[in-house]
Amino acid sequence: MTDGTPTTLTDRIEAALRDVRDPNADLSVFDAGFVENIDAADGEVTIEADLTALDGQTSTQVVQAMLHAVDDVDGVESVHVERTTPTSEGQAGVESFDHVIAVASAKGGVGKSTVATHLACALAADNDVALFDADIHGPNVPELLEVSGPVHSSEEGDPLPVRAGSMDVMSVGLMESGAPLAWRGAMAHDALDDLFENTAWRNDEILVLDLPPGTGDVVLTTLQEVPVDGVVVVTTPFHASVSDTSRTVELFRDNDVPVLGTVVNMAEYVCDCCGEPNDLFTGDALSDLDAEVLAELPFSHDLQGTPAPDSVPDAVSELGSAVESALATAGEVSVDPTVDIRDLPPQERKDRVRERFTALDSGEPFVLVSDRDPTPVGQFLGRLAEAPREAFDPFEVRRETPEAWILETVKP
Repeated sequence: MTDGTPTTLTDRIEAALRDVRDPNADLSVFDAGFVENIDAADGEVTIEADLTALDGQTSTQVVQAMLHAVDDVDGVESVHVERTTPTSEGQAGVESFDHVIAVASAKGGVGKSTVATHLACALAADNDVALFDADIHGPNVPELLEVSGPVHSSEEGDPLPVRAGSMDVMSVGLMESGAPLAWRGAMAHDALDDLFENTAWRNDEILVLDLPPGTGDVVLTTLQEVPVDGVVVVTTPFHASVSDTSRTVELFRDNDVPVLGTVVNMAEYVCDCCGEPNDLFTGDALSDLDAEVLAELPFSHDLQGTPAPDSVPDAVSELGSAVESALATAGEVSVDPTVDIRDLPPQERKDRVRERFTALDSGEPFVLVSDRDPTPVGQFLGRLAEAPREAFDPFEVRRETPEAWILETVKP
């Protein structure tokens, strides 16, 4: 659209359908989530609509209203409404997804929900994707995607997600539109637990899960009850945010959740007048991050608009590709180890380290992979090399996955 007037046939059809109301909720058929798809090839229009939430008489009335509205649109030769029944094919619960990707942050205000929503749209360009807004105290996803409730139920009584383009979307905010959310403890847990277990999803490949900020009860409970394949942690380049993010990364690893990497949001902004990129935060705090940086997103107009799978900004598209790559290798170590002592008994661990380390010449790298913190191994290496600990430079230890620690050094 250029001046607000629909320019394509599909745009004109959508505009006409927005005048058709759900008589039960006084919403347009789009806002009620009824319209699944519009195919307008050569003026022959097919509207796929899920009307299972309506009784027989009401659904017939809605179909007739849709047919009448679209038949009057310029360029439409014929129109047909095809009723879909995704509820009979949909699967309840997050276990129905091939992969679950959580998006988290150490604190609020870093753009976590914006990143989660854009990431879901980027992944939806090539995958069957759903978005679950589990940020129970600040459910912003419905507003970001411009979708609203009410949430209807399937014939089995399970809550049905609303549709945003090709994506399923579920959020507590859809059920509590406009109401302040002050749920606590068991109340919040029960609400999310019900949605985790019973939502009747139509998409089933990738679920993007927008977690609440911080490391409170909802986050910890979600990690225990939802099969999360990996987490993406959002931060800004501000030093306090980066410091808190490093602790959050460690929390996930302590709970055996693979950290796919971090997203640095608001990394820079580009001046509208001169086109010059500028840092929003000073310093080099990102060097303290103990996780791969998947993307550095700018503070830009592109990321402030309504996210959609068919109009993904370049920076977000690159983020989607980076997350898919990280998901494919989650749990794998990124180094070629000199020795791997995971799952070995204590004496065999020592024997393997002694054998590999003593075979090295001075100045050669030594890389150890262990399933526990290998920092104490430094003393053993010192005895083998007959050198003080200070002689090992560099001497770096990091936890790369929930099951793998890396020690990298050079033989003195």
